Amino acid sequence: MRRKVIAGNWKMNMLPNETLKFIEDLAPLVKDTKNEVILCVPFTDLFYALLAAQGTNIKIGAQNMHFEKNGAYTGEVSPDMLKSINVEYVIIGHSERRQYFNETDETVNKKIKAAFEVGLKPIVCVGETLEEREAGKAEEIITTQTKLALEGLSNEQVENTIIAYEPIWAIGTGKTATNDDANNAIKSIREKIVEIYGQNTANRVIIQYGGSVKSTNSKELFSMSDIDGGLVGGASLKAEEFSKIVD
Repeated sequence: MRRKVIAGNWKMNMLPNETLKFIEDLAPLVKDTKNEVILCVPFTDLFYALLAAQGTNIKIGAQNMHFEKNGAYTGEVSPDMLKSINVEYVIIGHSERRQYFNETDETVNKKIKAAFEVGLKPIVCVGETLEEREAGKAEEIITTQTKLALEGLSNEQVENTIIAYEPIWAIGTGKTATNDDANNAIKSIREKIVEIYGQNTANRVIIQYGGSVKSTNSKELFSMSDIDGGLVGGASLKAEEFSKIVD
């Protein structure tokens, strides 16, 4: 039985003082959950989030990283830097990174491999645009992204990769894929993993849904056969709302 993983992606929000207050408010609300709780926060909040999360069941992740260990990459943060302060997770290949910052399937793959080299756990995003969906290419897009993201990984590494299916047209728009559409998309991702890595590995991979997840739709989404929790955007910025999603 796969665990449910609920990860909040704060994007470019929250100052350090707000981070401390948020985790102070959230911790008692989620302390009894059986689900895994992750907050992926901006780089400037990481130290404070890690401090505030000590002694709680809240895990802390970053929202991006470079694939090189060091070098002349002004403004970038390396996997070793994240690991050195005990960050546990890192989001890789979010659609906003692909859209605005020229992330490609190749750089996503490099980042996943670099994350595993230092013991970080990647949360890898895949998803189609509205145009791709309307052209009937959604399944082709997300399965290809999945295949290229996981290329060259061992079965064990694949099993320790969290995949977040986020249809780009549903991110921050208030639109959500229907429960069946989301579940079928995630099934197709899992089937692609079966094709490459076998059934046992595919059965162990956590695949989340993301895209306007909120407390009013999360229970039904997360109860679908192949949806193993969610990557939550705007709703993760309010402690009470996020705790309802976690529960």
